[in-house]
Amino acid sequence: MPGHRPARGRRTTERKGDLRERAILDTCEALLAHKGYDAMTVGDVAQGAGITRGALYFYFGSKQEVVTALVARTVEHLWERSRVTAQADEPRQAIAAAMQRTVELWNEHGLVMRTAIDLSLTVPEIGELWNHTADLFIAAITAVLERAGIQAGTAPDQASAMARALCWMIERSFYHASQESREKLQEASATCEHIWLTSAGLIT
Repeated sequence: MPGHRPARGRRTTERKGDLRERAILDTCEALLAHKGYDAMTVGDVAQGAGITRGALYFYFGSKQEVVTALVARTVEHLWERSRVTAQADEPRQAIAAAMQRTVELWNEHGLVMRTAIDLSLTVPEIGELWNHTADLFIAAITAVLERAGIQAGTAPDQASAMARALCWMIERSFYHASQESREKLQEASATCEHIWLTSAGLIT
């Protein structure tokens, strides 16, 4: 992952270690659903991954490092989706595809993304990952707006500023909707897509 450095205490591992690390992260994601970040312990993660606490510390120095690595793995998917959106040619199709991918990602990894948002102000590594992800999405949204004819620039009615507002609106909408149901995620997607299309001047 570009720009990412392993957390403190991480060591180079062979293939078997990579599989074990994946099991740790998968267990962490499952525990976020069952217990939540605050109640989850390193012991819980180790037990779920089928290893000892000592073995887990070979890979991660703390629960926070495990969650940071899980966020890093998840945002790799987000970054790839942002690049796909930026490369799409037709603005309407790009917007529809972006919102559909956003629904899919929140369905698959909503707990991780909510945890990332919750911890982004108190855990610098997570905050850096999440803010960088937002910047990539803003760049992708900006590209779509410019292809739709919105003037480039940072003034309130220009593409960059509009993209930033749209990005944070989408984040907030999906953050709250994901706490309720999959149906609410679809509703949030439809609302955000309509606002994005309107901002791009593609509908009135």
